Amino acid sequence: MKKKKWNRVLAVLLMMVMSISLLSGCGGKSTEKEDAETITVYLWSTNLYEKYAPYIQEQLPDINVEFVVGNNDLDFYKFLKKNGGLPDIITCCRFSLHDASPLKDSLMDLSTTNVAGAVYDTYLSNFMNEDGSVNWLPVCADAHGFVVNKDLFEKYDIPLPTDYESFVSACQAFDKVGIRGFTADYYYDYTCMETLQGLSASELSSVDGRKWRTAYSDPDNTKREGLDSTVWPKAFERMEQFIQDTGLSQDDLDMNYDDIVEMYQSGKLAMYFGSSAGVKMFQDQGINTTFLPFFQENGEKWLMTTPYFQVALNRDLTQDETRRKKAMKVLSTMLSEDAQERIIYDGQDLLSYSQDVDLQLTEYLKDVKSVIEENHMYIRIASNDFFSVSKDVVSKMISGEYDAEQAYQSFNSQLLEEEAISENIVLDSQKSYSNRFHSSGGNAAYSVMANTLRGIYGSDVLIATGNSFTGNVLKAGYTEKMAGDMIMPNSLSAYSSKMSGAELKETVKNFVEGYEGGFIPFNRGSLPVFSGISVEIKETDDGYTLSNVTMDGKKVQDNDTFTVTCLAIPKHMEAYPTDENIVFDGGDISVDDTWTAYVSDGDAILAEPEDYMTLR
Repeated sequence: MKKKKWNRVLAVLLMMVMSISLLSGCGGKSTEKEDAETITVYLWSTNLYEKYAPYIQEQLPDINVEFVVGNNDLDFYKFLKKNGGLPDIITCCRFSLHDASPLKDSLMDLSTTNVAGAVYDTYLSNFMNEDGSVNWLPVCADAHGFVVNKDLFEKYDIPLPTDYESFVSACQAFDKVGIRGFTADYYYDYTCMETLQGLSASELSSVDGRKWRTAYSDPDNTKREGLDSTVWPKAFERMEQFIQDTGLSQDDLDMNYDDIVEMYQSGKLAMYFGSSAGVKMFQDQGINTTFLPFFQENGEKWLMTTPYFQVALNRDLTQDETRRKKAMKVLSTMLSEDAQERIIYDGQDLLSYSQDVDLQLTEYLKDVKSVIEENHMYIRIASNDFFSVSKDVVSKMISGEYDAEQAYQSFNSQLLEEEAISENIVLDSQKSYSNRFHSSGGNAAYSVMANTLRGIYGSDVLIATGNSFTGNVLKAGYTEKMAGDMIMPNSLSAYSSKMSGAELKETVKNFVEGYEGGFIPFNRGSLPVFSGISVEIKETDDGYTLSNVTMDGKKVQDNDTFTVTCLAIPKHMEAYPTDENIVFDGGDISVDDTWTAYVSDGDAILAEPEDYMTLR
């Protein structure tokens, strides 16, 4: 009798063990399935999170696209590659093949794909490696040229420039009536760099110019490449002449964007170098404004263009055909006309490098239509070296310290200098955590960041928008720069408040379900991150609904009191529906600065992740 009883007990125990094993196995498979179905896209700016990312997800309902606001820096992706964290799809704005060369062997060759075939050859050549492979493709262009106040030209009966000679004549004519003909925000490195290249876009796009650019960008070139002796000396001569013709001086080096806008609005400035977005902005203010190109020495006209970003795919995708096909669908959608329309600023024309996108110019760019039709859209050389060296050398030319020859020699020698010694490690992460979102638990990497920041801010609860952190926490040594890159770079700020349990639940609801003027989650990966509490969320056809909020396994009570820190960009928190009971303080110091200060001491410790969300 006893034997039968023990047999029954043993049988029950075995069934329980098997059930637990099966459940554990199912949980593991579920996680693996979620990972396999997810394509991770790193966006270079949080602006793309507003309209662009939701549109792509909407077009691809069968693919879970996890968007991460990464960083506008190829060094960031080199670090991810070195430590095994490179995402499926990468975007970057500050880009050059020169800086991207260490990533080449980790990226997919797109040269034979339809999306690459659609790019005009004259533009695709800027992204082609020496071996003919193509790893990066450009999306639409942000056109830079001369923003021109037509009202001033008409008032003083000065003809609009049609070539370089008439441009100089206009500057001289305005000078006689006490108005500045031209200046720009030479406080910034990109303005220095783009002026230098834009003035010689024709020569830099010539056979000799392309030959040098290919050598400079060649990933197989192990030695540092300086300037050539054919094209670049003339470029500095052209820059020197431009400085003389426009009267640029030391004072212009202190000019920032706001200074230029104020001068233009007040009628003190006739022309400045900037984005075509300025045309509509000033037209809306009642200032008759047009847009003109760079006038070249040989009579040609060129626009300086900056791709809003370049995009590349991880080569590991080729090891899984199903995932590769999904990633290619995502890429095709990212490069589609409708998607690109959601990248450009309000009032800008869609200038695409692709033949698949129709050219439909508005009145704002009518004066440069012929330039665009001739494919005279120069894509800038935008390596880290070119940004920093252009700022140094062009500034010294404007101040009168360098002539053309001295500028050329200085620029060349700085390009040839060996890179500085690497920085010290300030954060030694002993574990790696994935930033893939899981329905049961949430995002482990983001939980590590949120829990650590909650400790830094000393709050009971921390709530962060889904775009707050930049991906995996890697098992790696982080320099101060790389540690800083763990935080979303676009003005993420911290706001604190003391509130009741009822107010906390309302705040959590607003972050989960969205509110007018705030960030509205559009897929699982964009849901907010929580620390100090756990939430249950229901996924519906219309979005997400908050079901429950607990702390330490117990429901949050309405009369409880909490200190709460919210991480979001300022414009979203400014729109937050507060009342007299909920007042958020802070926003003055960026989360990036707070985080960098914490890790820079060298003894920072990362918190462990916790399950903070159940999505049903």
